[in-house]
Amino acid sequence: MATLIELIKVLRERTGAGMMDCKKALVENGEDVEKAIDWLREKGIAKAAKKSSRIAAEGATYVTYCDDCHKTLIFEINCETDFVGKSPAFLQLVKDCANTIMNTEIHCIDCCKKAVEPLFNDAVIKMGEKLDFRRYEIINTTAENGVGTYIHMGGKISVVVVLENNNPELAKGLAMTIAATNPTYISKDDIPEDVVARETAVQLESAKNDPRLAGKPEAALAKIVEGKVNKALAESIALEQEYVLDPSKKIKDVLGSNKILKFVRYQVGEGLEKRVDNFAEEVMNQAK
Repeated sequence: MATLIELIKVLRERTGAGMMDCKKALVENGEDVEKAIDWLREKGIAKAAKKSSRIAAEGATYVTYCDDCHKTLIFEINCETDFVGKSPAFLQLVKDCANTIMNTEIHCIDCCKKAVEPLFNDAVIKMGEKLDFRRYEIINTTAENGVGTYIHMGGKISVVVVLENNNPELAKGLAMTIAATNPTYISKDDIPEDVVARETAVQLESAKNDPRLAGKPEAALAKIVEGKVNKALAESIALEQEYVLDPSKKIKDVLGSNKILKFVRYQVGEGLEKRVDNFAEEVMNQAK
């Protein structure tokens, strides 16, 4: 079970709030990180984190597409240091894993790990670090679909986008846009009801705590809250992102009659946590 100091670190990373505010939020909410995040936002102390994951682990992501079989593979391999992650031996491991998986019938993460195990055994000996095949996804498409792939900064981010109709140039541009903007959903219709309800509750409580909105009629307040919810959720919607090849337009403007069927975005280490030296000491100093 995580200690309060560890929870403070997580909350601080996710919200950007001060250390003592994070501590108070956790104490007030039974050390529940998600509730603490909402509490901080309701008090106006922290903004909504666009993504809840912390980028910390080293390694690389990779994406490759097979023209003949119309199959796309995206995966992530982690190592301990950035030095090893950029080494020729590690990059070769990534490519060897891609070839192995694309030529093997894979149905689960355990199957993947078993298929690449010989490669990893050799690589661990050569590199002297703990290595992990963390995750993967295989996306099957048809000749009619448009598939765009993009690898950013040598594998720090990898993206695959599948369009309903074949348009390689557009698909590539969309993959670049998704790499840059990091949306969660394709459209507003894809956002789960509980996510909308949670954001509405946060914005409503925030509005009640805003002295500028004191005395507003209930109907007017409801409209303000609705607008704030839509604005907050738009940050997570792919169709609402500015198209990187033409920032005057959003993705929804450049699609035309085409349609995004699916996208997958991997960023190295998201959801993983790297040790931070002397963090406990920093907390104690702040608490004095």
